[in-house]
Amino acid sequence: MRALISVSDKTGILEFAKELEKLGAHIISTGGTAAKLAENGVDVMGISDVTGFPECLDGRVKTLHPAVHGGILAMRDNPGHMKQLADLNIETIDIVAINLYPFKETILKSSVTLEEAIENIDIGGPTMLRSAAKNHKDVVVICDPVDYGPVINELKENGTVSYATKYRLALKVFQHTAAYDAMISDYLRKEIEGELPDNLTLTFERIQELRYGENPHQKAYYYKEIQPYPGSLVNAVQLHGKELSFNNINDTNGALQTLKEFEEPTVVAVKHANPCGVGTGKDIYEAYIKAYEADPVSIFGGIVAANRTVDEKTAVEINKIFVEIVIAPDYTEEAIAALTQKKNIRLLKLADILAKAPNDAFDMKKVSGGILIQEMDNDLFNDKDVKVVTDRAPSEKEMEDMRFAMKVVKHIKSNGIVIAKDGKTIGVGPGQVNRIWAVENSIKQATDSTEGAALASDAFFPFDDCVTEAAKAGITAIIQPGGSIRDEDSIKKANELGIAMVFTGVRHFKH
Repeated sequence: MRALISVSDKTGILEFAKELEKLGAHIISTGGTAAKLAENGVDVMGISDVTGFPECLDGRVKTLHPAVHGGILAMRDNPGHMKQLADLNIETIDIVAINLYPFKETILKSSVTLEEAIENIDIGGPTMLRSAAKNHKDVVVICDPVDYGPVINELKENGTVSYATKYRLALKVFQHTAAYDAMISDYLRKEIEGELPDNLTLTFERIQELRYGENPHQKAYYYKEIQPYPGSLVNAVQLHGKELSFNNINDTNGALQTLKEFEEPTVVAVKHANPCGVGTGKDIYEAYIKAYEADPVSIFGGIVAANRTVDEKTAVEINKIFVEIVIAPDYTEEAIAALTQKKNIRLLKLADILAKAPNDAFDMKKVSGGILIQEMDNDLFNDKDVKVVTDRAPSEKEMEDMRFAMKVVKHIKSNGIVIAKDGKTIGVGPGQVNRIWAVENSIKQATDSTEGAALASDAFFPFDDCVTEAAKAGITAIIQPGGSIRDEDSIKKANELGIAMVFTGVRHFKH
């Protein structure tokens, strides 16, 4: 039995090699791995002794040789293969234990250069792993140190490794090398801000297996990107509470995306991924009070996201109701002491909570048999493109309320309407199949007077009935993208009713 061992991550490798040696294996190794094993008493054959050729090009070429790959790929039950090995004086290699150059660790360093990243692209390692995985019927292939123990145990107990184990290890290799290659291609594409390729391969790392999905009968998992951008939910640290559920994660992400629209002290309350109350204020306490008062019913059992440190005063207010999660950039010691009195609340800390997605970030939606990918909806609207389309221009106060409302409606399900006033949402009408229902629902569910409030729509008004309903509620300013063939009807109606209306030219559908 011959084992080829060459690893960057040397965790457990010495113990593994010594156990193999006790079982009668001859160890072949390269470079630093060979040196470590030899220094610790393992009898090692250098790779050049196998190939008859020296390592060259600063170690770039050492295992890419027929004496290595012939020994791995030869099918033991194929007489022709075995005769060729004998004729070429090549011996079989029965165990291949390889892990790859640390490309991920390299690119995660803040000071990494392109040249350094490229130098940490492994060539020989993936080639040997793939060769061994292809011939897994005859070769045991290991790419993860956690598998050393199980392989040794099977060899000790049975004198061989079962086919089921070899198959599982081979599958793990192909998953590993596929992710490795995807990580490299993604890194190189981002270096030149390249377009997405015709053939897209994505790679994510599992964070945890969740208790269940959206419903108890659905299995679910939580994965993260290799290089999540600053301010991503996956970077949050959980300070208290049981593990997050599928719905917790999804809802918290919705709260986080809405929160990023605001720079002033802001609190966003979310229920079922839709903002139900948003408030801004001179401090985080005032912002929370406004978010709570915006919808004191829906916030119960919801998510609270804050963009400033949560202090004791705010924590005491939050504790007056049941919320699933609080996420904030930090908490005072007193706030943590107050909030952790409730064992079922989850506390998340995300230090760079205000950081926004970069322009090269993408939003993905899974569909049956495929995936939709689009740029992130990072823009609200451009001030210079805003057009006052009514006879009456909005006041500075109305424009401020309209901007606030648009920041929120951007993050609720379409058709969506948000009514806001004085840095607080008053009525939210999400996810309706027609726009008039969204308007009616936002007015019906309003928790404060809509007199003098502003209304934002994520897309244009197809008819003037939305303007009529808004006027009945006392709303005095409307902000919408415009673009309907019936825009003039809505403009005319707004003029009749004394409403100021502006068009942004930017639609914010969210499906």
